[in-house]
Amino acid sequence: QVQLVESGGGLVEPGGSLRLSCAAAITLFSTSDLGWYRQAPGKQRELVATISPDGWTNYIDPVKGRFTISRDNVNKMVFLQMNSLKADDTGVYYCNAKRTRFPRIDYWGQGTQVTVSS
Repeated sequence: QVQLVESGGGLVEPGGSLRLSCAAAITLFSTSDLGWYRQAPGKQRELVATISPDGWTNYIDPVKGRFTISRDNVNKMVFLQMNSLKADDTGVYYCNAKRTRFPRIDYWGQGTQVTVSS
């Protein structure tokens, strides 16, 4: 049963923008920490950005000032606005919903491909 579904990936030139979306079908969405991860070819999956239930955000240094994570608790969506894209941003982007308190959850989407190339 798929709980998270990403969309919005694609091919974009360096300097371009993409907006990733993740639709969640989980009952604890509004109290979950949400995150975007990415995995480049031949590399481990890495955290890109997170947003808490209260809206606090965190980003890895390479994307600070270029990416923005946001959430819509009413429609159970999480977004990643990516601007000024670079070739190093290429990879499969995954959505994650997690709760570390009871009841614990850790859901992943199937991923969406982002390719930054001229």
